Amino acid sequence: MSIQDRRTLPVLSAARLDACLLTAGLLVTALFLWSFTLGPYPIPVETVVSVFLHRLQLVEKTWSDAVELVVLDVRGPRIAAALLVGGALACAGATYQNLFRNPLVSPGVLGVSAGSGLGAALGIILGMPGFGIQTMAFLCGLGAVGLTLWLGRMLDRQAMLVLVIAGLVVSAFFQALISLIKVVADPLNQLPTITFWLLGGLHRMSGPALLGALLPIALAGIVLHALRWQVNALAAGEDEARTMGVDVPRVRLLLIVVATLMTAACVSISGIVGWVGLLIPHIVRMIVGPGFAAVLPMSALLGGGFLLVVDNLARLPGTTEIPLGILTALIGAPFFALVLARTRRLWF
Repeated sequence: MSIQDRRTLPVLSAARLDACLLTAGLLVTALFLWSFTLGPYPIPVETVVSVFLHRLQLVEKTWSDAVELVVLDVRGPRIAAALLVGGALACAGATYQNLFRNPLVSPGVLGVSAGSGLGAALGIILGMPGFGIQTMAFLCGLGAVGLTLWLGRMLDRQAMLVLVIAGLVVSAFFQALISLIKVVADPLNQLPTITFWLLGGLHRMSGPALLGALLPIALAGIVLHALRWQVNALAAGEDEARTMGVDVPRVRLLLIVVATLMTAACVSISGIVGWVGLLIPHIVRMIVGPGFAAVLPMSALLGGGFLLVVDNLARLPGTTEIPLGILTALIGAPFFALVLARTRRLWF
């Protein structure tokens, strides 16, 4: 995207940006509380608020232990995970799209999703517990991106397009290994588990798993916030970034590392959930403009809200739970076509 094209996007004042962030934050908070009321065990939203206030020792307990168990231990980790995963994938997608200056780039472009899928499949076929599967998925996701970076350096150290092609090669190779594992997996127990894990979902979420993903995502988010101005410079072009004093190779590698950490941590607990990191950054730029300092927090809010809405649809009472990867594709694909049609002049 050229500098001239970027000027066609809206540029918000600090006050209007704060208003947008505040509005998005309030909407996501309302959605967060309302999500606790959904499920086969109905709980009024005022009771949900009271449960949280009771944990802060602000109100007396007037509900049963079962209600508190459902709110804090059953629905709480899943709802929090939807916000965390959605927000992190959107931030990673926004980072990659600015870094590669390409609107079709998603968090899995360098092979992290395929690598994490392979790690999870290996963990399942080896009979590992849930935390072991999560760890295998996280480490293999990082390993896949490391392999992509090595392959990209071997082919051409400078060309970003070569890095994308290397990511496609690594993803295809790891997908083939996943298919091989499916062939040798136990068709009665292991194969269904692998299949549903790869389709994405938060039904297996627990507090320890959520905390295990929170640390790398939080650290990566802090680094992205610290590098927000360098991301803006890179989006204008490498030559422009160098004139602004940006160490392009170092910053580019650091951005890839932190975005990969985010994505690998997300995939390790949710499976492969597509379209969030591709769609949400486009919507955010339409609202707040191209500045990464504004795009990053808004992506976190809207990405988390979007995935929470999708997860609420997945667990509607009286229906068979649909994997998140299917729902995000059904919703995201046609909506992305509309968004891309509106913003095509900004990129092409």
